[in-house]
Amino acid sequence: MSTLTRDPARTKPAAGPRRRWVPRLGGAVWLVWRQHRAALWTLVAVMIIGVAVMVHLRAQTMDFLAAQAATSRRPGGLPPEFETHVDRLHAVGSYFSYIPVLAGVLLGAPLFAGDLETGTAKLVTSQSVSRMRWLVTKLAVPAATLALSTGVLSAVFTWWWNPLKGLSDALIWTTFFSVTGFVPVAYALLTFTVGAVVGLLLRRTLVSMVVTLGVVVAIGFVWSELWRSLGHVMSISTDRGVGSGQVPPELPAQAEQLGQGTYFLTSSGDRLEWTTCLDQMDDDRAHTACLESKHVIGWSLDYLDVSQMQTMQWLGAGIMLFLAATVAAFVVLRGRARLL
Repeated sequence: MSTLTRDPARTKPAAGPRRRWVPRLGGAVWLVWRQHRAALWTLVAVMIIGVAVMVHLRAQTMDFLAAQAATSRRPGGLPPEFETHVDRLHAVGSYFSYIPVLAGVLLGAPLFAGDLETGTAKLVTSQSVSRMRWLVTKLAVPAATLALSTGVLSAVFTWWWNPLKGLSDALIWTTFFSVTGFVPVAYALLTFTVGAVVGLLLRRTLVSMVVTLGVVVAIGFVWSELWRSLGHVMSISTDRGVGSGQVPPELPAQAEQLGQGTYFLTSSGDRLEWTTCLDQMDDDRAHTACLESKHVIGWSLDYLDVSQMQTMQWLGAGIMLFLAATVAAFVVLRGRARLL
């Protein structure tokens, strides 16, 4: 009697090589990446090239400073050749001002406008993908790529600027306030969502891009006028008169003076514009008598200190992120209620 408990004809197949799991995009994420792959891959390429360029330029700058330290710097400071490195830093920093514009006009504005104009939105929402999921994915994939690319570029640029910021008056912190830290990321996300909502409302790609450009320029103007108000204005004054031999107070290192200039300080603590008694400047006695009649005892200056930079940046970035989140929420709610 046979003791076989299984059919010998059923042989176990030979074990093949194991397949390694490779993460792949799928579903709505893949669709969004496929639709905007040109813009998204461009972002990644710009990030890689920008990082390589900045790392190379920073290495040159640090080698220059190391050589100057080895040969003992002159009493007057760094040689004129250092201005070449300063100009490079300014040139690269100036390109950061284009990121919010490009994020809004080229990435945000066509995001929904293109699909609504060509009818792709109607096709997608008629499939198994829900409208809510499609809207969230449409915003999340480009936003994540934009935040990553801008964040890496900003981090490397900040790393380049940090050891140089106290070495030249041309490298004052206010010049680099909007291109270092987390501000560029928040700024780019804000303009991106603004472009997205413009495209959702206007439903025409070219028109949306033009309108977004105007809105982004307006946002840039408002930001340039208001970001200094995020800090706490500090004052420095003297009380030894303003006559011969007396000079206005000297600001701390890397501080930026605010206002129209130096103010006159009176004995009561009030401040007068520097144009006070200006019409009597030609006559020293008359000018002195005029100032004495107004009880002027010294000068006073307003300024922002470099120690406030990071706090101001996080506050400004927080405000822009809040606005971006609000606009994104409006896009999702509006698109869910009325998309086609």
